[in-house]
Amino acid sequence: MEQVRLGVIGIGNMGSDHIRNICKGLVPGMVVGAAADRSENRRAWAQEILGGDVPLFADGSELIKSKTCDAVIIAVPHYQHPPLAIEAFAAGLHVMCEKPAGVYTKQVKEMNAAAEKSGLVFGMMFNQRTNCLYRAMRQLVSGGELGAIKRVNWIITDWYRTQSYYNSGGWRATWAGEGGGVLLNQCPHQLDLLQWICGMPSRVRAFCHTGKWHDIEVEDDVTAYLEYPSGATGTFITSTADAPGTNRFEVTLEYGKLVCENNELTLYRLGENERAFCKTAPGGFDQPPCTVSKVETDGLNEQHVGVLKAFAGKILHDTPLTAEGKEGIFGLTLSNAMFLSSWLDATVDLPFDEDLYLAELNKRRERSRIKTGVEAKVFDTSNSY
Repeated sequence: MEQVRLGVIGIGNMGSDHIRNICKGLVPGMVVGAAADRSENRRAWAQEILGGDVPLFADGSELIKSKTCDAVIIAVPHYQHPPLAIEAFAAGLHVMCEKPAGVYTKQVKEMNAAAEKSGLVFGMMFNQRTNCLYRAMRQLVSGGELGAIKRVNWIITDWYRTQSYYNSGGWRATWAGEGGGVLLNQCPHQLDLLQWICGMPSRVRAFCHTGKWHDIEVEDDVTAYLEYPSGATGTFITSTADAPGTNRFEVTLEYGKLVCENNELTLYRLGENERAFCKTAPGGFDQPPCTVSKVETDGLNEQHVGVLKAFAGKILHDTPLTAEGKEGIFGLTLSNAMFLSSWLDATVDLPFDEDLYLAELNKRRERSRIKTGVEAKVFDTSNSY
């Protein structure tokens, strides 16, 4: 195989961006082999961009069965991600999945099992992992030079959305159509980065406020407290109602602190281990010596194009993916745990009871403005942040 024929399932905001990038030649070794969307208008747009030689379908399953592609990217509403991926693996197609991996972990485990059984390439569109700042944070934290993590704080509230945004699509901000709000739509990248850089917590206590600031049935304001196996603690705070919002990610370690904010990564490096200093310093108000510097990075941040380049490279040359598809379950585990904690008004241990989670989710889907019996597939494929 000299090039990968990619089928784009869902020609909404994200799917159309992928088509444009590939058509511009930004993804070496990849061409658009086909596209699918239930909207006639979106198919008409794709035909203008792709020309008459690229087949278009009204349904993702039809594209999968067409044998026109070597791989697919799934960019449709959340509930459809695992079923379409499983179909694609069964048809012998490699899969790239947009975030989130799915709505609930039990569903995603089925997708991961199908991927493993198929032996095909499976990637997640975690494009924020290409960001040089987050890559540098991960290297500094995992490298050990700053010691063990003591505290993690991420306030990510620069997602401001108006009521008009939520009114723009029938599936948006509903339990049956989208499966969640700010945690499922806006924050999958941050939840992935949180575990990618700092590891998975062992306990979660969260407060997910539904329709606090908007006329929606899902959460638009979340505060979560995290406990890690090492004894470290953390907070994760997010909302779509703060104007202006904040995006500040702090990791405090034994030898200092990393702060990622305003497109800069700052390192506060201590001259000695804070734990040792605390036990031996003679003065009650003594402070360990500290230097402050901006972390130099390679400056690369290829985002979606970088993920697709790695996907093509994995298929053609067996080079590494940006994010393995099976890793999509980790960030989803965090959001599921936050929901369950809030619903039960209790601290939740990880791993949590997946059957209980699904039962609680289904209660909300049944009461949803969009009833569970109406499949999410009838709605638009817009997958914007």
